[in-house]
Amino acid sequence: MLHDLQTLVEMESPSSDLSAVGRVQDVVQGWMQDMGASADELPGQVRRFRLGEAGQQGARPLLILMHADTVWPHGTLPSMPFRVEDERAYGPGTYDMKGGVVMAVHALRTLQGNWPAGGIEVLLTADEEVGSLLSRGAVEVAARQARCVLVVEPPVGGTHALKTGRKGVGMYSLKVQGVAAHAGNRPEEGASAILEAARLVLAAQALARPEAGTTVSVGRIAGGGAVNVIPAHAEFDADLRVSTVAEGERLARQFAALRPADPRVTLTLSGGMNRPPFERLAGTAALYAQAQQHAQRLGFELSEAFVGGGSDGNLTAPLCPTLDGLGAPGDGAHAAHEHVRLDRLADHTRLLAALIAQPGIN
Repeated sequence: MLHDLQTLVEMESPSSDLSAVGRVQDVVQGWMQDMGASADELPGQVRRFRLGEAGQQGARPLLILMHADTVWPHGTLPSMPFRVEDERAYGPGTYDMKGGVVMAVHALRTLQGNWPAGGIEVLLTADEEVGSLLSRGAVEVAARQARCVLVVEPPVGGTHALKTGRKGVGMYSLKVQGVAAHAGNRPEEGASAILEAARLVLAAQALARPEAGTTVSVGRIAGGGAVNVIPAHAEFDADLRVSTVAEGERLARQFAALRPADPRVTLTLSGGMNRPPFERLAGTAALYAQAQQHAQRLGFELSEAFVGGGSDGNLTAPLCPTLDGLGAPGDGAHAAHEHVRLDRLADHTRLLAALIAQPGIN
C-alpha cells in the first residue's frame, strides 16, 4: 500500500490540469483491470469501473466514490516530497485523497473476486476539489441506481471519525456597478461602488445563523482603480455553509433580495448552492451502525461526526444511503503537514473491505 501511495502522490494532479489528473486515473484503471474490472469513461472525465454482476440476485450495485485530483499545484513536490517519518506518510494528496484511492483498491483485492450480490461500481472523478461541476451528473446517476454509497474521503483528522453528515456548500458573487466621478471636483455626481459593496458585505454577513449551523463568509473583495476617482465597480464573493435544505433556500431568497442604498447603483448576483446538505438520514445511520460492528470485531473504536466541508457524498446522500470518511486516517488536508497515519491504515482498510463484502442495504 505504501508503494502504491507513493506512486500516486509523486504524480502531481491539480484539478486545473485534467491531463495530469487523467494520468493518475490511468494508473488506477490498470490496478482495477488487473482485478478483472471493466472500465469506461463517462462524461466529465469520470472513470467507471465495474466488478461482478449488476442486478445479481435482484440487488443493486454498491457504489464507491473517489477522486484523483488534489488542491496542490504543479511544483509542490520539491517543497513537500513524499516521505515517511514516525509512522506517518507525508506529501501532497496523501490524506485527501490518494490514500483513500489506494485503500479502496487494496480492500477490493482482499475480496479475491468474491463480489457482493449486485456487483460493485467505482467512480474515479477528476474535479471534486473544485466543486464537481463536470462530474456531478455521472455521480448522481450512479447514486440513483445504487443500493448504498461508500465515500473514501479521509475521516476526521485526529479522531478518525467517519462522516455521517456534512454542511451544504454554496457561493455567491455580487458585482456592484456605480457611477464614476472626479473625487475632488463634484464627487457628489458619482455613486461609489466600493461604498455600496461595503454596506452589502455587512448585509450578507448578517444573513448567517450560527445557532442553526449557517455561516456566511465574504472571502474576496475587489474594486476601484485610480484613487482620485469615485469607483464605478466593485465585487465580492461569499462562501455559504448550511446544515439543512431550508437554510439554503432561505439564503437564496435573501441574497436575491439584497438592494443598494443608492438607486444609481446596480447589482448583478450569480452563484448559489453547489452541494446540498448531507443530512444524517436512516440509511446513513444504518451503514454507520454496521461499520461500528465491523470495527468492534476488528478490535478498534469508531466514532462519527458532522463536518463543515463538502464532498461528493453531499450529492449522493439525498439520493441513496451514504457513508463518508472511509478513506485514509491522518490529518492536514490542504495543508503543508498533510499526512496519512500508517499505524492505522491497515485497520481502516480492513473496515472498508468488510463494508464492501457485506453492504447490508438492499
